[in-house]
Amino acid sequence: MTKTKTNPGRFFEDYTLGQRIDHAVPRTVSGGERALYHALYPARHALYSSDEFARGCGLPGAPLDDLAAFHVIFGKTVPDISLNALANLGYAEGRWLRPVWAGDTLRSVSEVIGLKQNSSGKSGVVWVRTKGFNQHSEIVLEYVRWVMVKKRDADAPAPETVAPDLAAALSADQLVIPKGLDFTDYDFTLAGEPHRWGDYAVGEVIDHVDGVTIEEAEHMLATRLWQNTAKVHFDRDAREGGRLIYGGHVISMARALSFNGLANAQIIAGLNGGAHANPCHAGDTVRAWSEVLDRAETSAPGVGALRLRLVATKGGAAGALKGEDGKYLPDVLLDLDYWALVPM
Repeated sequence: MTKTKTNPGRFFEDYTLGQRIDHAVPRTVSGGERALYHALYPARHALYSSDEFARGCGLPGAPLDDLAAFHVIFGKTVPDISLNALANLGYAEGRWLRPVWAGDTLRSVSEVIGLKQNSSGKSGVVWVRTKGFNQHSEIVLEYVRWVMVKKRDADAPAPETVAPDLAAALSADQLVIPKGLDFTDYDFTLAGEPHRWGDYAVGEVIDHVDGVTIEEAEHMLATRLWQNTAKVHFDRDAREGGRLIYGGHVISMARALSFNGLANAQIIAGLNGGAHANPCHAGDTVRAWSEVLDRAETSAPGVGALRLRLVATKGGAAGALKGEDGKYLPDVLLDLDYWALVPM
């Protein structure tokens, strides 16, 4: 008798409300992840590039880039959540709760908090809240995402529709400031730009100017680095139109490009929302612009918070996001709403 030992991944009807999923394969990170992250993206924020700069800001050294930690924790979830996904639809209520240091071991746990079958009956949307833990069982990151997942059997009964009530945005007092962070003696010269918290106005749009063309090889290296096994990123036959660039790759590329104009937006503390507006493929040139949505003071010395909209495009004009019909323009790849910590 032949027994199946391989894992085909979960389909929509395999999820139940309240289901807890402990994701496999913990990952110990090192300085190698930092070096590879900076090789894949033009990442230059000083706090993550220099131990000495980080110590000058009250930290014991440079932590792993916030988005690198996100990618590792996200990658753990892929075999259980999005292996059979048609699309990753959005994010909400994301908070970075502790820095990740070289030597930390990360693991992920998700809870299903919402289910809704699509009208076609061939797929459905699954909402999960994911938490990433270090080796001390401390939560370092949490976020909600929702994914459109194929059904194995179109005739399988639809579950009761439950759509979670998610916050449109985090308030500044929900942000967690890394222990010891102090921007009182912040070195603007070494950071690369003079712009302080007070130099940014709500409604201001910043064109980050530069562009980077996505290469197939670098995307494949990135998804392997983050152990992201989604079929649409690896197998060109899994999706009509060819392999899809991992949305997180676009997020990190846009964040790195935002250095030009936001070099002092050092730490990502909160993720309010995000949408992968249009697919990205190898050969696309990614550009970025940001809009200042809000400003807030924090309790940490010399530290302010900016709420920013980061938009990645394939060449669209800065400030252009949606058409008259309310839909994203075809050149828009990413619309990300996040909080960043900056010197006052």
